[in-house]
Amino acid sequence: MNFFDFHKTIVQSSADSLKKLAVFNPLTIHRKGTKAKALFALALVCVLWGTTWIASKEGVRHMPALQLAGIRQFIAGLIYVAFFLIKGASLPKGKEWIPVLVLSFLNFIMSNGLSTWGVKYISAGLGSIMGAIFPLWLVVIGLFASREKLPQKAIIGLLLGFSGVCIIFYEHLEDFFIPDFRFGIILSLIATWTWAFATLYTKQQAASFNPYFSLGLQMLISGITLISFTSVTGNAVSISQIPWESWTAIAYLIIFGSLLAFIAYLYALQNLPTEQASIYAYINPIVAVLCGWLIFNERITIFITVGGLVTLLGVYLVNKAFKAVPPPEQPETEGI
Repeated sequence: MNFFDFHKTIVQSSADSLKKLAVFNPLTIHRKGTKAKALFALALVCVLWGTTWIASKEGVRHMPALQLAGIRQFIAGLIYVAFFLIKGASLPKGKEWIPVLVLSFLNFIMSNGLSTWGVKYISAGLGSIMGAIFPLWLVVIGLFASREKLPQKAIIGLLLGFSGVCIIFYEHLEDFFIPDFRFGIILSLIATWTWAFATLYTKQQAASFNPYFSLGLQMLISGITLISFTSVTGNAVSISQIPWESWTAIAYLIIFGSLLAFIAYLYALQNLPTEQASIYAYINPIVAVLCGWLIFNERITIFITVGGLVTLLGVYLVNKAFKAVPPPEQPETEGI
């Protein structure tokens, strides 16, 4: 597999794979779709997934972050799993459990768990911008998986992306001497790496059974694991001690982040071009930064503004570069 095949497979896998899986949509919302409704669904995704950073920030102010992530994942996963069990879906068998367990670890325990933990120590806006750079890591991973040269536009995108991050952190250089801030950045950085590896693994080891059911199982397994871990290590509070602010945040994350936004995204993918539907990735950080400013009085400085825009431009150019590369001619085969 050359580099162009690799990047086409990995970087574009998230949106393209979800579009192919739309037939499994539990609400069958693909029926009678219109472009206007799809655009509205996309707008919801842009806002809702951007505001989940704010909800996470509010929730972890009053309780341990990993416990919050665990409760959110457990309840959301339980809803998904219960739905499909009622519909008569069968559980994975044998080796089908392997990708479920691996993705549960990468997607939810590590990526979602650590990014939630990270915003306890850094701003929601900063966390969202860091989360948006994961396509850059996919390109870096691709460099080690292929000997092909990168397109010039991709190289410019990489340089811009990481330059934007440097601009953002320029005003935070002194903050790196603060242990909590440094810890939050490390957690967020690891979360982007695990998300990148999860994307790669998803495409290479996709389960053959209902992907929605798999998603629910991943969340349920991760939720049980995180809740158990925080309880055993003493990093949890009793259910009765969790304040209403955190319960409100958890409810928001479950209803609007894990359920409605995901379904709206699928609807947008079914009725809009993939490139158009993927615009949410560039708007989410902007929404998070603005909401952080309005709700938590997080500062919007010139460094965050310029650096954030430069970073998102870099991510856009990386994705654009490989979408413009024509795929090499090869026989149509399955399971390569």
